[in-house]
Amino acid sequence: MLSLQIKQWHAHAGFSMAAAIGTCSPPVVMALLIPVMGSGGTGTAMCGIAGLLDVRGCHAPEALARLCLGMGDTMIHRGPDDGGVWSDPGGGVALGHRRLSIIDTSAAGHQPMATADGAGVLTFNGEIYNFQALRRELEAQGERFASHGDTEVLLAGLRRHGADFIRRLDGMYAFAYWDAVGRSLLLARDPFGEKPLYLYRSEGLVAFASEVSAFATLPGFDDTIATDTLAAYCLFQYVPAPAAIYRAVAKLPPGAVVRISAAGEETAVGRFRFRASAEATSARPLADWADELEEILVDTIRTRLISDVPLGAFLSGGVDSSTVVAIAGKRLNRSLDTCSIGFAGAEDSEHEEARAVARLLGTRHEDEICDPDIADVAVEIGGLLDEPNGDSSCLPTFMLSRLTRRRVTVALSGDGGDEMFGGYGRYFATLADEARWRAGELPHPEWRPDLAYYSSRMFTLTERDVGILFGGVPAGLAARLAGLRRELRQDGRPLGNRLREADARDYLPGAVLAKVDRMSMRHSLEVRAPLLGLRVAEFAARLPADACFGAGGGKLVLKEVARRYLPDEWLARPKKGFGIPMRGWGDRLLLERAHALLRPGDNRLAAWVGQANIDAFLADQSTAPMTYRLWAVVVLESWLRRHPGRPG
Repeated sequence: MLSLQIKQWHAHAGFSMAAAIGTCSPPVVMALLIPVMGSGGTGTAMCGIAGLLDVRGCHAPEALARLCLGMGDTMIHRGPDDGGVWSDPGGGVALGHRRLSIIDTSAAGHQPMATADGAGVLTFNGEIYNFQALRRELEAQGERFASHGDTEVLLAGLRRHGADFIRRLDGMYAFAYWDAVGRSLLLARDPFGEKPLYLYRSEGLVAFASEVSAFATLPGFDDTIATDTLAAYCLFQYVPAPAAIYRAVAKLPPGAVVRISAAGEETAVGRFRFRASAEATSARPLADWADELEEILVDTIRTRLISDVPLGAFLSGGVDSSTVVAIAGKRLNRSLDTCSIGFAGAEDSEHEEARAVARLLGTRHEDEICDPDIADVAVEIGGLLDEPNGDSSCLPTFMLSRLTRRRVTVALSGDGGDEMFGGYGRYFATLADEARWRAGELPHPEWRPDLAYYSSRMFTLTERDVGILFGGVPAGLAARLAGLRRELRQDGRPLGNRLREADARDYLPGAVLAKVDRMSMRHSLEVRAPLLGLRVAEFAARLPADACFGAGGGKLVLKEVARRYLPDEWLARPKKGFGIPMRGWGDRLLLERAHALLRPGDNRLAAWVGQANIDAFLADQSTAPMTYRLWAVVVLESWLRRHPGRPG
């Protein structure tokens, strides 16, 4: 099930259950609007958004607008085409926008966008793929539109229907809508967290932004970083929501809808939740499931092909991206520009497979074979991220985005296929262990595989590594892991479906989509993920376990669809990853760089963990270097060197 639960919210740390919004005041019909860098607008835009609520009334409208403008200037890479700031002349609120024009590149879509009567103002990052259908519904209700993009549709829908309109959206988005009548700010993030949104409170201000770095421009920014947060990053390779790297900053969780009053009171409005089926088997034939999925994919991909700028696709040669490109070409008659990345001398590089699929499908294909210095790359990655991300595929994603942007402005991807349909190799290892446990082949009954057990297969550093580096697992992280174990051991649904759900909830937004957003936005490239479409996700949530997992591996139903477009022998190939082929390729180089970066008296990390613990960790790694663990720590140290931060 994928549903938006309005007024049904499960509290998370950093998000309060605040009182109701205060009394209404008349709508604002005039505003201070500052256009920035260009005059073009966009009905649809990949961009950066920012804004401020002055809850104490300490800032003049012009001063608040300048602060908002400064926040937006840190995100020009997210929106190089245009920008603007809207400020209420009565004071109290400012909204900012940086934009990359995609659909309706006329000035009619300039953001922030206000309703004709000034009762609502919107700053919006993302795409609403079903905006044309929503527009027709709104026109039937009496709405009239000046542009042909989705921003005006979203604005009109929110003005007319409020937060209930969000449940109708099929898209990737993060937006802020100022209700001038109710004097409140509505914040929302898409169901899987494709687009980022952060919150920060300080000195009478409530601020939001697409990237954490925007808050550093605010006076008195609290750059405290908790040791627990660094430990969580090392374990998971990202900072899990709702936490952010800074203690005073919070991520709006994927699918969350929050309302903040002009006085700063926060109310949780609703939350999208992906919950996988409790069914292990189904009498319905796999071919029937595939028939349904194929038609959903055709409709979903059709809406993702709408663009007023050049559009192409990432093509790795794997099942997910190849299926997307095949359907676009064979069912929708769109032969795409495709791009891929490979690594010189790497046995598990997919670029040859990508070339073969491109020839088969007749795409205009280009690839790039890389031979980077892995140690130097790890250092550079830290400077490109607003939060540390230890996923080694940040590098190929960065390079693929750079290559793709030379040809197109929008790219389709296969992201989400593994989580929706069960494709990761770690799923099969865990399912095999569960079968062994049920057969009595594991030596102790308490070793029953569960999601906490499964999660250990995902950790960049093990709990043992974290214990060495941090002098023990910090209390906050230990409590989080204990809570995870308690929660998940009570869940009786099929293990395979629980694995899909867990990754869709945590790993997908925290590592995968954050990486794609940051690396693509560095090149002002929009990436669209059809396999995370609303109808696709609703379908995936209904799947019984045996439609995903079986003797043929994982993603059974998606492969059944792919078989209708691609040869059987291609589908039988083993899955390859998209990360850097690090083991045996850069172990010693990265270990040497780690020693150089973390030497006594010349590193930032020691302020949190102590030099003795760093030395113990490096000594432990020197005996049998594990490149992924070293990568995560080198990225963290590099990030700390390039961003403000102090222990606390």
